[in-house]
Amino acid sequence: MSLGLAYALEEVPPRPETEPAPSAPVTIEREVDSSREGPAKVVVIPVRDQIAQPILYVIRRGLKDAIEAEADLVVLDMETPGGSLGVTFEIMEALGKFDGQTATYVNKEAISAGAFISAMTDDIYFAPTGVIGAAAPVMSSGGEIDETMKQKIVSYLRARIRAISEGHAYRGEVISAMVDADYVLEIEGEVLKPEGELLSLTATEAAQTYGDPAEPLLAAGIAESVEDILNARFGEDGYAITKLETTWSEDTAAMLNGIAPILMGLGLLGLFIEFKTPGFGIFGIGGGLLLLIVFFGHNVAGLSGNEPMLLFFLGVLLVFVEVLVFPGIMIAGISGIALMLGSLVWSMADIWPNEPISFSADVFMQPIADLLIAIVVAVVTGLALMRFMPSGWFWDKMILATAVGDSSAVQKQQKTAQHESLVGQTGTAATDLFPSGQVELGGKWHDAKVAVGTLEKGCEIRVVSHDGFDLIVEAPDEEDNA
Repeated sequence: MSLGLAYALEEVPPRPETEPAPSAPVTIEREVDSSREGPAKVVVIPVRDQIAQPILYVIRRGLKDAIEAEADLVVLDMETPGGSLGVTFEIMEALGKFDGQTATYVNKEAISAGAFISAMTDDIYFAPTGVIGAAAPVMSSGGEIDETMKQKIVSYLRARIRAISEGHAYRGEVISAMVDADYVLEIEGEVLKPEGELLSLTATEAAQTYGDPAEPLLAAGIAESVEDILNARFGEDGYAITKLETTWSEDTAAMLNGIAPILMGLGLLGLFIEFKTPGFGIFGIGGGLLLLIVFFGHNVAGLSGNEPMLLFFLGVLLVFVEVLVFPGIMIAGISGIALMLGSLVWSMADIWPNEPISFSADVFMQPIADLLIAIVVAVVTGLALMRFMPSGWFWDKMILATAVGDSSAVQKQQKTAQHESLVGQTGTAATDLFPSGQVELGGKWHDAKVAVGTLEKGCEIRVVSHDGFDLIVEAPDEEDNA
């Protein structure tokens, strides 16, 4: 199990405030870029509650939207008690893919994982009562980690923060003091955090300056709202803001994506059964709905847009063309199946707008693995249905279709002789023929298909030939009118 999945960050209560919060915002020292053409484009992404998959979905989707819109600044409006370490690393990696400026607004608290995510952004701003705090890594179940493993994790976290703290005089030291209880934070002879405890800071403490020239400990400024920050950076009329909203869909998508291979497998099985049976009914509708749910989950997760779904339906259309218009040609059918499977892989791949598509293991390994699981689910479920469902013409047809290659020569000869005796007879279509179905001849039903086109249930038919197990039929007036 990977580090990201095995551990979480334990919330640690912040230290009591040593100073009252300021009654007025601290001035944000930032020059307005007068050379910019038009207002700056700003995307604000809310980060609320526990850091988990739904938060990752919102941030990833927001960052991709910001890249496509060529946004100048992305602001994380943060209020979180922390959460999953693995999801935190994924969010940090996603932030690194955005080329523009990033900032965090600690709108109340950025505890635990929130502190690491904040450290990944270019600037960290605070509400007057904002608090940023530390946490010790623990097992995802809440238990303590083995001391040796804990030291390895802490060492890795400190190195990760140092790597992203370039250009910030004290950020690496501050974040190290937040994760490592043994780390002593001392600046200009003042011990800000002694050994044996974890650091947490109020807005005022984070804005305290040190050194010459003076630089803030962590905060780029203190403001009453995100809008105040943007006014200071760009001027009151110097920006256009887009705010993402979190809804029930993120939580739903997290649940659906957890069972996506099962949903995909059942959906593919439903479509397969629909193609192998006459008419269009519950299996086609059900299979289509299951796959739409899969695409919905991946779309909300920020993994894909609408393009993979459109590609999938193009594949379905090609398969229908194969079945209804050009049966036996195989080109349309094989192309359609390839498009359907490829679109499912595409919908699960984490592809970014500003990066060329790289067919690497990092991008496609997990999607391909999930698709293979889905295919196994479809095959196993299909075999189970044929094994345990009651027998009848429907299941007999399904089993027959898979057993043609293994039929004995004697059985084939008997079937061929029987069908030869039926050539020239007339009867009625017992089901719709699109192009396959059932016909009634002399009170008995037989498998049949139309060579070209389709026939509706109840119309007259004539047997013109056969191809082993299926009779080939046509409407009697076709020959008469030729």
